[in-house]
Amino acid sequence: MIDIKNDKYIIVEIIPTSLNSSKGSIIQIQALKIDGLKLKDRFDYRINLDLIDIPDLREMISYDIDSFKYTNNSNDLIREFKVFIEDLPLLIIDNSYTKDYLKSIKNEKDSIFKYLDMKFSDDVFDKLIKKYNLEPSNHLVDLLYESLIYESNK
Repeated sequence: MIDIKNDKYIIVEIIPTSLNSSKGSIIQIQALKIDGLKLKDRFDYRINLDLIDIPDLREMISYDIDSFKYTNNSNDLIREFKVFIEDLPLLIIDNSYTKDYLKSIKNEKDSIFKYLDMKFSDDVFDKLIKKYNLEPSNHLVDLLYESLIYESNK
């Protein structure tokens, strides 16, 4: 188990084109490199918006365009992500697809929600916002990080 107050780790959130990795690809990864609850680095990458052929997904990730780096394909996205994460453990959203899409990454993976004394659900971010009195954000990885900070201060 990761010691969130002292260890180095990565908080990660992905957005894929399909719930099944054999039918889709990752179009966005946001991750935070944390060292003892201190933010050390960010990873905010997307596939170029004009390469996403699903209008609803393109619209869903059209926020904060200038704060992301862009790649031309998922392979480049994953390659950059692997460099960023090094061999650090990953705290992931344990939904139906994240582990599947990250299966090529050999780093230890653990559910972030067990560190927040919660379980994943469709409304988990609404619950986090309410539980920790957070401001809503499009950057779910930031909400997870803020929640860890609040939880560690209990």
